[in-house]
Amino acid sequence: MATVKLTEITTEADFAHLKSTIPSSALLVVYFHAPWAEPCKQMSTFLETLASTYPSDRPPKIAFASLDAEELPEISEDYDVTAVPFIVLQKGAERLETISGSDSAKVRTLVEKHAGKGGSSGQAGLPPAQQVIKPVNGPAQDGVKDLSAHKTGPADPSTAPEFSSGEKSKEETFKRLEGLVKAAPVMLFMKGTPSSPQCGFSRQTVALLRERSIRYGFFNILADDEVRQGLKEYSDWPTFPQLYADGDLVGGLDIVREEFQNNPEFLMEYSVKPAASSPNGQTAAQTV
Repeated sequence: MATVKLTEITTEADFAHLKSTIPSSALLVVYFHAPWAEPCKQMSTFLETLASTYPSDRPPKIAFASLDAEELPEISEDYDVTAVPFIVLQKGAERLETISGSDSAKVRTLVEKHAGKGGSSGQAGLPPAQQVIKPVNGPAQDGVKDLSAHKTGPADPSTAPEFSSGEKSKEETFKRLEGLVKAAPVMLFMKGTPSSPQCGFSRQTVALLRERSIRYGFFNILADDEVRQGLKEYSDWPTFPQLYADGDLVGGLDIVREEFQNNPEFLMEYSVKPAASSPNGQTAAQTV
């Protein structure tokens, strides 16, 4: 028996076509993900299996759609996606539920609430709820092994060879990043530029700053992979955009939005009158 599949949507036209082919009474599970986010890998596996527990009816009673939140920024903005994984359950134009995070048990409960239980156990059986735990020491970076638990033996040399740990390179990178985050009083590390953002999250952050005439510097992390990868470890913040004030990390889009909502004076010491600002409201930032 044919079963439902998790359909990867790559264009706005594909998404519009999918919505037009299912009746308003059918449940549409819209799943926003990002390829760099580890919890999304777990959620993708879960949703593929959950989808396979439902028969492929005509007309369909349920459909699962998977969208890269950064590649389809217009759709992400329409669904108010600020973090991934992010799942929306809807029937027709009515959005019934939203789930932010990797709570697969909650996703299953809400899908079954609106669509009933699937008729089979799925291709490989539903996996248990996933819990994402950040390692204390973090994963190996750039092929460098974690030697914190290593004990020397009689055959080991008395000194380590130069650069064997990669620590000097890391120190140099961090020194560069320390300078970049302080390149302007307010620094935005984003995908693209303020005039041409390359992801919905960056576009929304720029809009928040412009609305308040905040003067800021920016750095396009897509143009420099060393900064893109190094800043994740430097800030202990795995996603972009990242906003800094006086060299300190504020956070990503969701944090910045909350700060503006909860504190009307947030970053206002860096605000300028619209007439005194550039057309885009930002200052130039060096990217050296």
